[in-house]
Amino acid sequence: MAGLRTVGAIALTLAVLAPLGASKSHLVAGSITAMAATFAIKEKQWRQQAVTLALGLVVALASMSLGALLSTHVVAGDLFFLALIFAAVYSRRFGDRGTALGLIGFQVYFVSLFVRAGLSGLPGLCGTLVVAFVCSALVRFVLVPETPERVLRRLRSAFRARLAQLVAAQIELLDAGPDHVEKALEEVRRHTARLHESAMMIQGRLEEGTRDSATAAHVQRRIADAEIAAERLGVLILTARSAERADTLTLHLPHAPVPAASDRLRAQHDTTATLRRDLEALRLLVLRPVAEDRRTAVAHVRNRLLGYRDEDNLPRASAAVQDVFRGIGETTRSVLGLRLAIDGPQDESDDTPSTTRSREELDAEDVAIAKAEEDEGDTQDRTGWKRPTTRTAVQVSVGSALAIVGGEFLSSQRWYWAVLTCWVVFLNTASTGEILVKGYRRLLGTVLGVVAGALLASLVGSHTWTAFGLVLLFIFAMFFTAPLSYALMSFFVTAMLGLLYTLLNTYSTGVLVLRIEETALGAACGVIAAALVLPVNTDRRTDELLATVLKRLGEVTDAAVDQLSGGPATELLDKARDLDTALDDLRSSTQPLTHPITPLRARRETVRYLVALLETCAYHARSLAATAELLPYSKTVAADPRLKGAGRRMAHNIVVLVARVEDDDTEGVAETGPSLASMLESDRPGLPRHDRVTDRVLRHLQRLDEGVIGLARPLGVRVSTPAGTASRGSAA
Repeated sequence: MAGLRTVGAIALTLAVLAPLGASKSHLVAGSITAMAATFAIKEKQWRQQAVTLALGLVVALASMSLGALLSTHVVAGDLFFLALIFAAVYSRRFGDRGTALGLIGFQVYFVSLFVRAGLSGLPGLCGTLVVAFVCSALVRFVLVPETPERVLRRLRSAFRARLAQLVAAQIELLDAGPDHVEKALEEVRRHTARLHESAMMIQGRLEEGTRDSATAAHVQRRIADAEIAAERLGVLILTARSAERADTLTLHLPHAPVPAASDRLRAQHDTTATLRRDLEALRLLVLRPVAEDRRTAVAHVRNRLLGYRDEDNLPRASAAVQDVFRGIGETTRSVLGLRLAIDGPQDESDDTPSTTRSREELDAEDVAIAKAEEDEGDTQDRTGWKRPTTRTAVQVSVGSALAIVGGEFLSSQRWYWAVLTCWVVFLNTASTGEILVKGYRRLLGTVLGVVAGALLASLVGSHTWTAFGLVLLFIFAMFFTAPLSYALMSFFVTAMLGLLYTLLNTYSTGVLVLRIEETALGAACGVIAAALVLPVNTDRRTDELLATVLKRLGEVTDAAVDQLSGGPATELLDKARDLDTALDDLRSSTQPLTHPITPLRARRETVRYLVALLETCAYHARSLAATAELLPYSKTVAADPRLKGAGRRMAHNIVVLVARVEDDDTEGVAETGPSLASMLESDRPGLPRHDRVTDRVLRHLQRLDEGVIGLARPLGVRVSTPAGTASRGSAA
């Protein structure tokens, strides 16, 4: 959608300027300005977007005027450019509006350098800017409108599609032969990660996209339920087709050992066929629009799948296979809950007792969520985390100064390409390692883009509108590929610039080669500035984020275990979302350490192991939080005070890990103990093996306890043994 709006704004700007007889330089200036005015504004509400757009026009006119005024004063122009760069980066501390205005100011000043603006042509260029901003507003508010509600609707549709894709991948895992299990499991991992990404995107839009906070809380809870149930279903399927119980770490760690294959599923051919049929029915139910639920066949499928939540409806099979059928029932229940939260009450005429019970449970949970939302009121702390904008602004300014000096030696006309690269490599990065990786990717994309640009320039020649058409196509591709690959985005940017140079009649092979040299220089200047000026070491940055993740994990676990032990209710899903956000930040910061070009192979594997283990711990913590929130009004979940002891041990171990990461205490010892499940099961001899919710809580607690101990070893924390001794954990 961002690419579509940007291309629309540029196309409309060209459609307005061309009949007015605008020159090619004005067409290029209008195109780049329309692009900047469209993609820079990230605010969600229309009124805020309109205010920022109006202020952006003022900033753009001032920036273009100063660019034209200082075009003949080299030193003054360079000093102003450095001041503008500092202000543009520093303004990020003022939120989305400050970021947008800083980006527009920088980009328009860059445009003035690109088209070589002078005082004589300033009135025409200012008129072009006004046209570009008006066209951007028309596309944003009229032609391709985007409201938080519409975005949320699209994200919900995407979540359903991702959920259906995950179920399809799980079916492939069920059917995969021994030689194809690894590939099928990799697909399950990939779709599980994408489902989680969709869930995080939805939760980030809930407050603006729903009519009130109660509705947002309902949707958030149902999204979390569906994600957890689908992930659990994958583990159960892997266990059912394996010779031993699978671990959730297998779903999060690339190249993790797959449990040994078993023929026990193949020996139950009829049961396996039923299982495959029901998984396919679940996938279709996820994709089915709510309006079609009135059909008897759909209701029959839904009722049959929900029936697996009752022990009497399970087919005769091994315990592991029966667990998969239970997982199908729980996933179907989560899908039903999501539909109720989003689309409201539905037809209940064809409900079976199992479906009625599921609806009653969901209604009781909704009451609990609504009550918790009322009790919390407006006391939530919504202060954001302060970003170190001052440090980054100083680094970018120093790097840009180096790029200006070095760029002048390469070319007195196009030195600004080095400055642009230096600016770009600092965007959305926070450590020297991240800047190094981003600079490498930009250089790689630029080299490939130069080759493509040279070929296209020779083919397009003087065909102006063909070149502009390709420019629009590349701009859309640039936005579409930006979240996927920074190198690919850089490729499209460079290829587009080759076409723009062709339009301005300044194209030559030497120009594109100079583009590579300036890009390499700018990336190098950015890395030098990041390494020497107020540096943020990658290890230190990673340690800070790792400590944050561990603290969030401890908060979620403590609150969930306390509530499951009979303590007061708290807002658990908000804490779980904070944990997921912190984990996403850590995953991004470790990219330099896990990049394929890193020479430290053992370290790369250790980091991957740590992140994967944290992901599986986060999954179990989310599951505990979701189960704990059922407690006040559920008939199937009861508080158990014995869990408090297990919670205290895990809390102590997490505190020891945090102290080790922060170097506050290197002598702490992580405590191990008997299996939580066996310890608590020994006091429940009269209960059947599958007391569903209690058994699930024990399993999550056990896996979380094992995961925390697993983190101790690569972090070098000593681990106590049951005999009372302690041994120093060694790095993986």
